[in-house]
Amino acid sequence: MRLTVLVGEGDLHGHRPLYSEIVHRAHRARLAGASVFRGIEGFGASSLIHTTRLLSLSEELPVAVVVVDVAERVRAFVAELREVVGETLVAWVDEVEIVR
Repeated sequence: MRLTVLVGEGDLHGHRPLYSEIVHRAHRARLAGASVFRGIEGFGASSLIHTTRLLSLSEELPVAVVVVDVAERVRAFVAELREVVGETLVAWVDEVEIVR
Protein backbone atom coordinates (compact mmCIF):
# COMPACT_ATOMS: atom_id res chain seq x y z
CA MET A 1 0.00 0.00 0.00
CA ARG A 2 1.00 3.58 -0.52
CA LEU A 3 0.23 6.31 1.99
CA THR A 4 0.42 9.89 0.74
CA VAL A 5 0.36 12.70 3.28
CA LEU A 6 0.04 16.33 2.17
CA VAL A 7 1.55 18.99 4.41
CA GLY A 8 2.93 22.50 4.06
CA GLU A 9 6.66 22.99 3.79
CA GLY A 10 6.61 25.23 6.87
CA ASP A 11 4.47 22.92 9.05
CA LEU A 12 6.29 21.92 12.22
CA HIS A 13 6.09 19.20 14.85
CA GLY A 14 7.95 20.70 17.78
CA HIS A 15 11.08 22.20 16.21
CA ARG A 16 11.29 19.73 13.32
CA PRO A 17 9.61 20.06 9.91
CA LEU A 18 6.47 17.92 9.91
CA TYR A 19 7.52 16.06 6.75
CA SER A 20 10.80 15.12 8.44
CA GLU A 21 8.97 13.92 11.57
CA ILE A 22 6.77 11.68 9.40
CA VAL A 23 9.77 10.20 7.57
CA HIS A 24 11.67 9.56 10.82
CA ARG A 25 8.62 7.91 12.41
CA ALA A 26 8.18 5.72 9.31
CA HIS A 27 11.84 4.74 9.58
CA ARG A 28 11.52 3.92 13.31
CA ALA A 29 8.42 1.84 12.46
CA ARG A 30 10.62 -0.06 9.98
CA LEU A 31 8.29 0.62 7.07
CA ALA A 32 9.59 -0.35 3.63
CA GLY A 33 10.21 3.21 2.42
CA ALA A 34 9.35 6.89 2.60
CA SER A 35 10.12 9.85 0.35
CA VAL A 36 9.32 13.56 0.42
CA PHE A 37 8.38 15.48 -2.71
CA ARG A 38 8.30 19.28 -2.78
CA GLY A 39 5.59 20.82 -4.90
CA ILE A 40 6.14 23.80 -7.14
CA GLU A 41 2.64 25.18 -6.75
CA GLY A 42 -0.56 24.45 -4.88
CA PHE A 43 -3.23 25.56 -2.45
CA GLY A 44 -5.06 24.04 0.48
CA ALA A 45 -7.65 24.95 3.08
CA SER A 46 -6.56 28.60 3.09
CA SER A 47 -7.28 28.89 -0.66
CA LEU A 48 -4.04 30.87 -1.04
CA ILE A 49 -1.90 29.73 -3.96
CA HIS A 50 1.70 29.04 -3.01
CA THR A 51 4.21 28.94 -5.85
CA THR A 52 7.92 28.92 -6.70
CA ARG A 53 7.48 31.49 -9.48
CA LEU A 54 9.98 34.32 -9.13
CA LEU A 55 7.48 37.14 -8.56
CA SER A 56 5.57 35.15 -5.99
CA LEU A 57 8.11 33.29 -3.85
CA SER A 58 6.64 31.24 -1.05
CA GLU A 59 8.09 29.33 1.87
CA GLU A 60 4.84 27.42 2.35
CA LEU A 61 4.98 25.17 -0.69
CA PRO A 62 3.05 21.91 -0.73
CA VAL A 63 4.96 18.80 0.31
CA ALA A 64 3.88 15.20 -0.29
CA VAL A 65 5.26 12.46 1.95
CA VAL A 66 4.86 9.03 0.36
CA VAL A 67 5.22 5.90 2.51
CA VAL A 68 5.02 2.31 1.23
CA ASP A 69 4.65 -1.05 2.94
CA VAL A 70 2.10 -3.83 3.32
CA ALA A 71 -1.48 -2.79 4.07
CA GLU A 72 -1.64 -3.63 7.78
CA ARG A 73 1.60 -1.78 8.56
CA VAL A 74 0.55 1.28 6.59
CA ARG A 75 -2.85 1.40 8.30
CA ALA A 76 -1.20 1.10 11.73
CA PHE A 77 1.12 3.96 10.79
CA VAL A 78 -1.86 6.16 9.80
CA ALA A 79 -3.18 5.73 13.34
CA GLU A 80 0.18 6.93 14.70
CA LEU A 81 0.16 9.95 12.37
CA ARG A 82 -3.06 11.25 13.91
CA GLU A 83 -1.04 11.87 17.08
CA VAL A 84 1.44 13.99 15.11
CA VAL A 85 -0.86 16.02 12.84
CA GLY A 86 -4.21 15.80 14.63
CA GLU A 87 -7.39 16.59 12.74
CA THR A 88 -5.56 18.40 9.95
CA LEU A 89 -4.38 15.12 8.44
CA VAL A 90 -4.81 15.12 4.68
CA ALA A 91 -3.83 11.68 3.50
CA TRP A 92 -4.95 8.79 1.40
CA VAL A 93 -4.02 5.16 1.13
CA ASP A 94 -4.13 3.24 -2.11
CA GLU A 95 -3.06 -0.13 -3.37
CA VAL A 96 -0.03 -0.21 -5.64
CA GLU A 97 1.74 -2.82 -7.69
CA ILE A 98 5.45 -3.12 -6.98
CA VAL A 99 7.54 -3.41 -10.15
CA ARG A 100 11.24 -4.17 -9.81
